[in-house]
Amino acid sequence: MTAPADGPADGRWRVGISGSGFVARSVAAVLARTPDFAVAAVLTRRPVALSAPHFPDGVLTNSRDALIERADIVFECSGDTTHAAEVLCAAGAAGRHLVTLNAEAQVTVGTELVHRGFSVTEAHGDQPGALAELDEEVRAIGFEPVAYVNFKGFHDPDPSPESMRHWSQKQASTVRSVTSYTDGGKLQIEQVLVANGLNAAIARQGMIGGAVDDLLDLDHLALAAERLGRPVSDYIVHPKGPKGVLILATCEIAELTPDYSVFAKVRTRGGRAYMLLKPHYFVHLEVPKTLRRVVAGRPPLITNGRAPTALIAAVAKRAIPAGARIETALGGFELRGEAAAIAGHEDAVPITLLDGARTRRAVEPGATIREADVEVPETLARALWRRTVARVAEAGRATA
Repeated sequence: MTAPADGPADGRWRVGISGSGFVARSVAAVLARTPDFAVAAVLTRRPVALSAPHFPDGVLTNSRDALIERADIVFECSGDTTHAAEVLCAAGAAGRHLVTLNAEAQVTVGTELVHRGFSVTEAHGDQPGALAELDEEVRAIGFEPVAYVNFKGFHDPDPSPESMRHWSQKQASTVRSVTSYTDGGKLQIEQVLVANGLNAAIARQGMIGGAVDDLLDLDHLALAAERLGRPVSDYIVHPKGPKGVLILATCEIAELTPDYSVFAKVRTRGGRAYMLLKPHYFVHLEVPKTLRRVVAGRPPLITNGRAPTALIAAVAKRAIPAGARIETALGGFELRGEAAAIAGHEDAVPITLLDGARTRRAVEPGATIREADVEVPETLARALWRRTVARVAEAGRATA
């Protein structure tokens, strides 16, 4: 496969999209209306004919090599960690720029992509990208973040299959997607990426969370950061809130000008921090911002970092007998994902790797899944995760 040229031959950078679901279709439609990018290929695992009505003629392919050959930038949005690892490693090795809207893949294999020297970043448009963008903004005007906060409008850590099927039909989405949103697994993954990418901590397994009626009632998160001596990555349940994210931050300059009324309006109730809100993000509409950032040679918006401290553990929702096959891990009814510190969980298996795993022994409700508990399919993603854990252990020994 050939490496891309230094710039687009006809004025438009060629984008190869890995995935053919809602995000892929929406991003393709957006890029068709941009002057600087063109969709050159779309990798689908479905029969090409099934996806053809949603994409321009001639771009669909079932060949990973064809995707990479036609692209300057590979945009990975399949939502499948195992598949994404194969695509991203091959595309990175071929010298392509890598942009993901796939936090699941980032928290599992993203660190190894960075260590291989690949040009990689998570995109604008979802919570990790929105928080990273807000982080740049608030730091530029003199604030120091103490908490990176994701919103949820609702949270049921163990929803019933019946309710998830109902909402799946109502929202025209898959049961798996609806379940991962409802039980918090998707959010937990996003905040792991935020923790690793923005040098924050997970205060406790599953994060602190909790429901609030007012966005100024967040001193408990600022207090957690004070106790840890570093920012925290966390979430709140706020049904009335906007579709956005927020950062709690301190500001020495604000303390010098307490009579400025704007500061008073965003100060938390207990006075520990200022609440800085980004009230919206628009997933597919924002992807071109990331692509332009990449081709301009700017630093990544957010990655999983070279030295991650957090992982997405898998916790049993109910008793699982020995010998059981886990067909669906994230977004299923046996497990949920919980953010946790890698320290103390070095043998925890990320939920993103557990599709198709089989239990070696019975697992009790509430237990974190460990290596000894399961037989996990051997994939490239699994090998890359093991290498990440080994790197963390090596770094720990070097600083001990």
